Amino acid sequence: MPARQTDAAQHPFGAAVGRLVEEFGRLPGIGRKTAERLANHILSCSKADAVALADAIRQVKESIRRCNVCFNLTEQEVCSICRDPRRDRQIVCVVEQPKDVSALEAAAAFQGTYHVLGGRIAPLEGVGPEDLTIGQLVRRVKQDGVTELIMATNPTLEGDGTALFVTNLLEDLPVQVTRLARGIATGSVLEFANKEMLADAMRGRQQF
Repeated sequence: MPARQTDAAQHPFGAAVGRLVEEFGRLPGIGRKTAERLANHILSCSKADAVALADAIRQVKESIRRCNVCFNLTEQEVCSICRDPRRDRQIVCVVEQPKDVSALEAAAAFQGTYHVLGGRIAPLEGVGPEDLTIGQLVRRVKQDGVTELIMATNPTLEGDGTALFVTNLLEDLPVQVTRLARGIATGSVLEFANKEMLADAMRGRQQF
């Protein structure tokens, strides 16, 4: 922490700008040059625009929460997908993160509901089943009469391992477990798949 404060203080525009650059630099995919450009944009825009951005960030952190049913992001206790009466609640698509729900919804190929695990089992990173919403998923399958569970975890070693772990937990329950078809290349992530690829994968899902 002291090192970061020292770096910020050494910025030619002053410590405040240096801190802003460092905070932008902590965002995923943002390098030093991009962080500098973003900071310069904030400096050049009107105070009203800068304050509006800050207020939007604050509002998101204060108002967004996890859905009580599926753990997707929402401003209410239950998200709009879970509240939609047109959705098939007996078919649940299991994903790692809320951004995966957004990707699948953009493909417009699925009319069931979702369950967001909050990650994937990754022992080397200290993430175990107890750190995810796997327990809540099992209870949901038992209580809501779920007939099909689509494992849409990312096609990576950890994603496949998480899908297998969940499948083993449910082997004694009357629920069919399917996996997205391998229209999505192994090693890729849902976030970067195009709409057509996701739609084909959803329609071509197979028995796990």
